[in-house]
Amino acid sequence: MEGGEENGAGKRELYALLHVSPEASDEEIRKAYRQWAQVYHPDKYQSPQMKEIATNNFQRICEAYEILSDENRRQIYDIYGMEGLTSGLELGPKLNKAEEIKEELERLRRRKEHEKMSAHTQPSGLILANLSLPQFLQGGGIVRGLEMSSQFQSQISKRNAIAIGGNLAVNGKSGGGAASAVVRHQISSVSSIEFMASTGLRAVLGVQTSRQLSLHSTATMGFAMSLKDGSVNLSNSWTRQLSETSNGNIQLVLGPESFVAVGWQKKEEKMSASGEIKIGTSSFGASAHYTHRFSTKSHGRIAGRFGSTNLEIEIGGGRKISQFSTVRMLYSVGIQGIFWRFELHRAGQKLIIPILLSRHLNPVTATGAFIIPTSIYFLLKNFVVKPYYLKREQLKALENMEKTSAQVKEARAAAEKAQQLLQNVAKRKMSKQIETRGLVITRAVYGSQKALKKRDEAEVKDELASQVIDVTLPLNFLVNDSGQLKLHEGVKKSGIMGFCDPCPGEPKQLHVEYTFSGQSFQVVVDDYEELLIPQVAHRI
Repeated sequence: MEGGEENGAGKRELYALLHVSPEASDEEIRKAYRQWAQVYHPDKYQSPQMKEIATNNFQRICEAYEILSDENRRQIYDIYGMEGLTSGLELGPKLNKAEEIKEELERLRRRKEHEKMSAHTQPSGLILANLSLPQFLQGGGIVRGLEMSSQFQSQISKRNAIAIGGNLAVNGKSGGGAASAVVRHQISSVSSIEFMASTGLRAVLGVQTSRQLSLHSTATMGFAMSLKDGSVNLSNSWTRQLSETSNGNIQLVLGPESFVAVGWQKKEEKMSASGEIKIGTSSFGASAHYTHRFSTKSHGRIAGRFGSTNLEIEIGGGRKISQFSTVRMLYSVGIQGIFWRFELHRAGQKLIIPILLSRHLNPVTATGAFIIPTSIYFLLKNFVVKPYYLKREQLKALENMEKTSAQVKEARAAAEKAQQLLQNVAKRKMSKQIETRGLVITRAVYGSQKALKKRDEAEVKDELASQVIDVTLPLNFLVNDSGQLKLHEGVKKSGIMGFCDPCPGEPKQLHVEYTFSGQSFQVVVDDYEELLIPQVAHRI
């Protein structure tokens, strides 16, 4: 994620430098330039050292204004950043005229749109290996079934997408396969239609249409016909958002296996839960699950299923082992037996291995089957996996610090020099705000998300000092005459005058403590998040 943000940051740095939004008008850019030019004009300073610092920053401000005040150069910068301006788009015999620049921009826009669509290709797959311990102990093979499925989705245009998939399954001495294709067309911003066809074990033709009825509700209607026996299925479903974090749905299916189902889902930062009741012409059932996230990398899960054909309780957990990979270990007890299930999820690919331990619900077997893998998981997690990944992260952080130490040192020096020039004006603004009991930034630090989270721990003081920068002075300078401060959304904060990036490649945050009307406030925002203060919600 951070990598993508770094790429986008190159197209926002000049906006951060002038402290304007990427959507700023020409007049807003001109006004911001005049304000910063007055601060950094070299003629204001007598000391040779301060004059040199002012000259360097004045040149940066002038360069930013020259680019953003020119319509064609600004378009190039918004799309391709500084690389686009220095790669020959603006200069050379082929692009001397504004019309030619626009033509080239259009061509490059089309190419970028094509690349964006290509990036929307989403492959996914599943390998399911059913293992049986009783079968193996009785002299048979340990594999009792195997299934493989794969699907390829692609956004072929702005309104059209296609998905092609297939699966193969073997169970004992029998097996089969199927292939399917789905074409989706976006009719409008609120409605879409899908055409589906499959062949093999389930030869079906179908169509499904969806429409957003209101801001919070959606309806879907479908028709499917089996090519084997001619049976028809009609389906209707309604989904409604119940709150910011939850929604409910009702589904009605009419066909050989008619049923009605009512479901509910809730998803928050630390937990997710869902439940469903399903009543059919020949069966009924209910299911529920609850997942709790202990951290950004680990979670626990409990689930249950009950009905005319199923009775099962499942408990387990999982851990994120890399940016794209998650492992899970689950234990379940039901009328079908006692199972362990191991899962590996990587991007859109899944490997699932259910292991049948016993077909009999013996209390001793059930207890042992739960305690043994839980103990193994605990030992592996705390004494093997966790120490390994902590050490690996520390080594990566050290390598990154070594590679970027010179760059960070130079950026810090430039930020400190810029802050020297802001100092007098910032202090005058602070004094004025103190007199009127207005907005005063008492402490502000910007840098590593991890270091800021540990800022109160004494043992990480050195780490904190090396991975953050104090930006109290620049923020006080940016407080306007109305006693407000706004940092624009989508603009990386390290580009703001007096800031720098103290930890390249790491997720960053801005921590701000301030006073207003004699009361204390505190807020933390992400690197590209908007900051608008003062706000009642920030009060301590």
